[in-house]
Amino acid sequence: MAESGAAYFGTEVRAWRTEKDMSQRELGKEAQYGQQYVAKVEAGERLASPEFADACDVVFGTPGTFARLRKRAAQRGYPDWFVPYVKLEQRATTILDYSSTFIMGLLQTEDYAHAIFRKAHPRDDLDTTAERVARRFKRRRIMEVDKPPLLWVVLDESCLRHMIGSPQVMTEQLLHLLRRQDVTLQVFPYASGAPAWHVPFTLLQFAADEPDVLYQEDLVAGQVFDSPAAVADAKEAFDRLRADALSPDASLTLIRKAMEEWNA
Repeated sequence: MAESGAAYFGTEVRAWRTEKDMSQRELGKEAQYGQQYVAKVEAGERLASPEFADACDVVFGTPGTFARLRKRAAQRGYPDWFVPYVKLEQRATTILDYSSTFIMGLLQTEDYAHAIFRKAHPRDDLDTTAERVARRFKRRRIMEVDKPPLLWVVLDESCLRHMIGSPQVMTEQLLHLLRRQDVTLQVFPYASGAPAWHVPFTLLQFAADEPDVLYQEDLVAGQVFDSPAAVADAKEAFDRLRADALSPDASLTLIRKAMEEWNA
C-alpha cells in the first residue's frame, strides 16, 4: 500500500531530526510545538501544519524544502484507494452520479462536508477534519475550468430530508444546489417507489476512445471498475433512475420546498 502524504512527510522529519541529533522535545521547543505534536507528525497520524513545515526549514537549515514537501504531502492526503478515482475525475468529460443518502462531494457546502466527516471520524481532531474538508473542496476546481465536465446528478429524496449537521446546514446546502447553474439535478422522489439501484455510484465518461468507468464505495473503501459489463449495468441503472426521477424543473421546485421547510 502506498505511503500516505502525512506518513511521507513524517518520515522525512524524523530522518532530519535524527541526523541533527535532536529529540522530539528539542525539535518541538525550537519549532514552538509540543513533543506530542512532533510525535504525531512523525508517526503520520496527522499532516503537519504549514507553520510547522516552515519551522522545520529554519531548524534544519533547509530553506523552502519542508514547505514544498508539505504541499506535496497534502496533495497525497486522499486515502490510497481514492487516489485513482480523483485522477480520473480530473479528466472526465461527463460525470453521472446517483446520490442515495448524502449529496455528492462536488456539490457539498463546507459545513455539510464537515458534519459528514465528524460523524464518520468522531475521534479526529478539528485540524484533521478541516484538512479532509479542504481536500474535498479542492476537487471542485474541475468545475471552474473553461470547459468543465457535464455533471448530471440524481438525488434520492432522502438527501433532502435527512438532516446533516443542523437545519441551518441543510438550508444552506439546499440553497447552494439551487444556485448551481452548471449542474443538471433530478430528484428521485419517494413516490417513485423502489429505485433501480439502492447504493450510490458514479459513472465517469471520457473523450476519444478511453472507456467509461464506474466508481462505488462500501464500508471499507471505494473501487474503480472498468469492466464493460459492470459499466453497462450501471449505465442502465442510471438511465432508469433518471427516467423515474422528477424533471429538472420539478426537482428544483422540490428542493426549494425542502429548503423552506428546513428554514421554517
